Amino acid sequence: MHRAHRGRARFDIADIVRAHRAGLERVRPLARAQKRVLTDIAQCRTARLGGHVEQCAACGYEHPAYNSCRNRHCPKCQALAQETWIEARRQQMLDVRHFHVVFTLPAQLRPLARFAPRVVFDVLMQAAQRTLVEVGQRRLQATVGATTVLHTWTRKLEFHPHVHALVTAGGLSRDGETWGSASRQFLFPVKVLGQVFRGKMMTALGRAYDDGAFARFDDFQDPQGFRDLMARVARLSWVVYAKAPFKKGQHVLAYLGRYTHRVGIANSRLLAVSDHAVTFRTKGHGTETLAPVEFLARFVQHVLPDGLHKIRHAGLYASASHARRELARTRLGMALRARPIATWRQLLARLTGRDVGLCPRCGGPLVCVPIARCRDPPLPAA
Repeated sequence: MHRAHRGRARFDIADIVRAHRAGLERVRPLARAQKRVLTDIAQCRTARLGGHVEQCAACGYEHPAYNSCRNRHCPKCQALAQETWIEARRQQMLDVRHFHVVFTLPAQLRPLARFAPRVVFDVLMQAAQRTLVEVGQRRLQATVGATTVLHTWTRKLEFHPHVHALVTAGGLSRDGETWGSASRQFLFPVKVLGQVFRGKMMTALGRAYDDGAFARFDDFQDPQGFRDLMARVARLSWVVYAKAPFKKGQHVLAYLGRYTHRVGIANSRLLAVSDHAVTFRTKGHGTETLAPVEFLARFVQHVLPDGLHKIRHAGLYASASHARRELARTRLGMALRARPIATWRQLLARLTGRDVGLCPRCGGPLVCVPIARCRDPPLPAA
């Protein structure tokens, strides 16, 4: 078994996909979206997607650079996407304290989320957002701003849907005249958030059930099945967790960026890979070892439905609230400072520490010569 060198990612999930995808498909049917994700990851930054050769006329340096797949589930395509997103959000974020709040889907509802992920995930995110806005209006008599991100995994790649929310520690009053601040210690009582969250989830799931969204779910073949499930979850204390606040908006963006474009597992967490086992880092010093096919099976269960927005904004951060957000900025005495948006080359320089337009050997300018995409092999003669 090979082991990764400390400090850099030696192993690549793409290699596991290329070696063991066929084995996965022999034992598990895959949805179209899951198949496409595996294909994109396997082809990412290979000649299959084309690219260019970077050439330096001064010293003769040449280096092939292949195109990225840009799939939101690809572990190699998120760093630049994350920096681009942070740069775009910098103008929107209010430079105030923010709380990190986590809403978790109860374990009893996970089978339903597997069956109808688009419906349940949409309900989960809407319930979390509406809970924050509604409780803010009740407790502060004001509108808060919230950015929410959907995650579906644990560090062991198990199925565990939850929503991360970054919420302003205060809000703009209904008449728009003042900014009301929350307690310095906590945003809202988590028990209250849990109760409101539970009510909104159950109401929305009830509507979805009435609309036939769960018509073929095995547990609901019994006419009492849905009511029994709702009765069980109604008795639960729904988990809502709140962390200590961040003081400055730039800290919030840096922190939030860790969540917005994270995928189930990064290449850097792979510790050892062989034909028979994949070992990866979990929480703290913990590790998990799985057969490669089981590893891929856990990975693909976190592929989101096409078109589902996993990052959403509510309250003052909603796109429709631009005028009220800028009014809030005025009430806070914060001028909106227009700043040029960094180019992708500038963002990449931040990530890599070098100007990708200059030769790493002599510092001269690089010229990019396109590489055509590889063709598919010819079809066999009829």
